[in-house]
Amino acid sequence: MRVAMIGTGYVGLVSGVCFSDFGHDVVCVDLDAAKIALLNRGETPIYEPGLGAMMEKNVAAGRLSFTTDLAAAVKGAEAVFIAVGTPTRRGEGHADLSYVFSAAEAVAAALTGPSIIVLKSTVPVGTNREVKRRVAAARPDLAIAVASNPEFLREGAAIEDFMRPDRVVVGIEDDATRKAMKRLYRPLNLRGPSMVFTSLESAEMIKYAANAFLATKITFINEIADLCEKTGADVQAVARGIGLDGRIGSKFLHAGPGYGGSCFPKDTLALTRTGQEANSPLRIVETVIEVNEARKRKMAEKVIDACGGSVAGKRIAVLGVTFKPDTDDMRDAPSLTIVPALIGRGAKVVIVDPEGRREGESLLPGADWAEDAYEAASGAAAAVVITEWNAFRGLDLERLREGMAGDVLVDLRNIFRRDEAQAAGFAYTGVGRGAA
Repeated sequence: MRVAMIGTGYVGLVSGVCFSDFGHDVVCVDLDAAKIALLNRGETPIYEPGLGAMMEKNVAAGRLSFTTDLAAAVKGAEAVFIAVGTPTRRGEGHADLSYVFSAAEAVAAALTGPSIIVLKSTVPVGTNREVKRRVAAARPDLAIAVASNPEFLREGAAIEDFMRPDRVVVGIEDDATRKAMKRLYRPLNLRGPSMVFTSLESAEMIKYAANAFLATKITFINEIADLCEKTGADVQAVARGIGLDGRIGSKFLHAGPGYGGSCFPKDTLALTRTGQEANSPLRIVETVIEVNEARKRKMAEKVIDACGGSVAGKRIAVLGVTFKPDTDDMRDAPSLTIVPALIGRGAKVVIVDPEGRREGESLLPGADWAEDAYEAASGAAAAVVITEWNAFRGLDLERLREGMAGDVLVDLRNIFRRDEAQAAGFAYTGVGRGAA
């Protein structure tokens, strides 16, 4: 099939590259000429394991290309995906749909024959129907169907998620669109993922409900971790014990400094706004948002308490600032709250992150950067783990401690064992690990 992908952000680029690997002819479009030039040089604007190699392979095969020319890209396209951003509107919490509507109207104007406009962007309930209305009004002369196909990609594992998904959700309204979407995803049939066909509204709600539920699991285990610290229980043992219950499951039960990233903060907020407007408030999700924001601030206090109540004039080594490992994404990362709070209390913060520096330098002014953890910790009063990169899991703790001026290790991701840290000479503080 001939496919156009509008938007080369995280979702659009990964989806476009993966569709080309299915054998489809894919043209990725973006208004950002600098980004398109970068892609045409064979470079990726984001860090995602395996993406560069897959992109190179499919460009070489002639199945993948990049352009700023939307009209040329959609000409003859059987499916046009819209994967533009839906950021939170400042001060409101609603999703900003201006980019979605603008892209849909531009696509409708440029189409020269029947096609399907597929929304990959995460949008509130009712957006696809509004896109359908606008497209029909703009081009009554063309048969243009609209489908909702929300993404479920984890940053750092996005290619695996696209190629081996748990499910593919598609909101449709006619059999022709159903058949076309089945053709598009046919290479996955041998792997057996469930294709869930629903109404447009149900597909939109599935995406938001899934992210809200996962954010709730994270927030729940974080609150249990706080209680563990007060009672002497170990949250990791608790998580294992409850995660073995098939009704609960073990995923997203890892205590830490709170969730961040491009999806959970934005989508939970947008979902609560939808609930408020429909006079059906989502009290659980509203509380999840409130608890998560407070948790990030609380983690800064946890570090300060571990340092004896003050970090003024002290060097603090921060290990990891991206919102999760295997990505360079800094959006709503806990570090954006924790690091400025430490600097504000007089600390000299030195950061190391395998991929976070490009974004982090501008987002975390006042911090210094090091090439590795040992350099960051040299002369430091404390080392603080915020992101659980594998590179940190394998650190030589004795060497790390020997280079420090102090002995404090605050492990906000529980990547180290208490006994091993103590054996290396550290005064160890984890999350939800009340028992010594």
